[in-house]
Amino acid sequence: MTTDQGMLFALIGALFVLLIWGRYRYDLVAFGALLLAYLLGSVPGDQVFAGFGHPAVVIIALVLIISRGLFLSGAVELIAGALLDSARSIRHHIGVMATVSAALSAVMNNVAALALLMPIDLQAAEKSERNPGLTLMPLSFASILGGMITLIGTPPNIVIATFRGEALGESYTMFDFAPVGLVVAVVGILYVTLIGWRFIPVARATAKMPSSIEDLERYIVELRVPGEAAMIGERLRGLDEQANEAGVQILGLIRDGERLPGMAARATLQADDRIVAEGAPESIEAFAGATALSYADSDRPSKALSGTTVMREVAVPQTSRMVGRSEAAMRLRYRRGVILLGISRNGVRLRERLRETDIQAGDLLLFLGPEDTLDDVIEWLGCLPLAPRGLEVIQRDKARKAIVIFAGAILLASLELLYLPIALACVVVLYLVLDIVPLSQVYESVEWPVIVLLGAMIPISVALENSGGTQLLADWFVLGTDGWPVMLSLAALMLVTMTLSDVLNNVATALIAAPIALHVAEGLNVSPDPFLMAVAVAASCAFLTPIGHKNNTLIMGPGGYRFGDYWRMGLPLEVLVVITAIPMILLVWPL
Repeated sequence: MTTDQGMLFALIGALFVLLIWGRYRYDLVAFGALLLAYLLGSVPGDQVFAGFGHPAVVIIALVLIISRGLFLSGAVELIAGALLDSARSIRHHIGVMATVSAALSAVMNNVAALALLMPIDLQAAEKSERNPGLTLMPLSFASILGGMITLIGTPPNIVIATFRGEALGESYTMFDFAPVGLVVAVVGILYVTLIGWRFIPVARATAKMPSSIEDLERYIVELRVPGEAAMIGERLRGLDEQANEAGVQILGLIRDGERLPGMAARATLQADDRIVAEGAPESIEAFAGATALSYADSDRPSKALSGTTVMREVAVPQTSRMVGRSEAAMRLRYRRGVILLGISRNGVRLRERLRETDIQAGDLLLFLGPEDTLDDVIEWLGCLPLAPRGLEVIQRDKARKAIVIFAGAILLASLELLYLPIALACVVVLYLVLDIVPLSQVYESVEWPVIVLLGAMIPISVALENSGGTQLLADWFVLGTDGWPVMLSLAALMLVTMTLSDVLNNVATALIAAPIALHVAEGLNVSPDPFLMAVAVAASCAFLTPIGHKNNTLIMGPGGYRFGDYWRMGLPLEVLVVITAIPMILLVWPL
């Protein structure tokens, strides 16, 4: 072992310890290690920041932005809403949710897919009065499994593909991972649906909906029935099922400016009727989407519905110019381009029309307006913005555009007519031009700590390979498995990679294991593809701890899990993945 190799091994060892310890942010630790590698002379000065321009880094950033666009356009809601039903049995629910999660994770970042489906799963658990811990872990594991199916589903696949392109001259394409990843995902989903969820410890059963969802303020709102709505001619009570699914309560109906007596449940809906409902902002948005109801009047279009629109919650202090005046009197919709969506008044049920209700000090208001002017209007009104909690306005009319653009780019990249990063970059540009993703949310969509981690780790992994360190590790691995059948060597490589991925970030694991896999294959004088595919699958399989994958961390609080809960369901799954993946890898990628 040379001095340079020894320094790099010591540096990477210290990096592992700090990442596992978790006392400091992983991106800062990796960036600090990169600078130290330069100071030690292991990384040349012209290569220190080369990792930030690496195709893998660019692809991950672009995928995160596209995932945001698919969410904001309502494309994901369109798919999930058509398939999910909170009335299903727990096993049926887990099966459907896991399948939807895996399918979404195959075409978008798996962390984003989980973040989109987790609120739906929590609502289903609340309505079924069951512990959400029974379903959140299968949902998380399914999203991880689904990411293995395509190149863009999970960062390790991107890392392995770009590594192969640099090492062997040809990268893996979009669906090269599908034959193995799809079979592994199907087997994994069957496991979590039929058996796995039973291993989750729920005896303490203390988990429940997080307070940020459970204790939301409820607003009184009016939603308009558009002239082309399919519900016209049906009774108001026919919307009860969608209202219950969204967590909204229908309070009544307004027609021709007059509120119909009682709950008007038997009233037949007509065009331009106003449905009075009560619910949290997210619930109102979900209900409006599920029923195709509108926020604004059709006779006079509002500037609030042009361009990028956002929701804001505000409190009304005594000094606000809104106190004692109604929205109709102030004409906010037409003078300022802002729509008053709802009023919350300490649980009081309002009897007047929303626009005609005099605002009182202490009211909470829900506004809808243009992103670039709404905050200025709120300041002019003298209202106090509440802490933001991620309220989003879904632009459902753009769902088809978002899907077609993305699918077209994937098709062009799959046919190798367009370089994948360029294809994804074109999608992002079109999403911006069509206002599917607001310009202000482009950088917010990117998970910068992951970008920094990847950009910092790439030069270190390259330095380890250039110094002969990965060759040395591969020689040790070959020596340790000398005389073993290739299938057992492949299994050993997967188990070592899985173990690293359970305690490290999966990107870091893939970056370190990929060159080792290549050298092991060369040492055995066999094709490198089976070993690279084994690393791709294993690096994604972080099922034993809440720190191995961000999805597992996301569900820890809402699911009420402890650190030691994951391995009970995750360990059999990892064994099952190895048993399933190795024959498929050798079948699709022969030695």
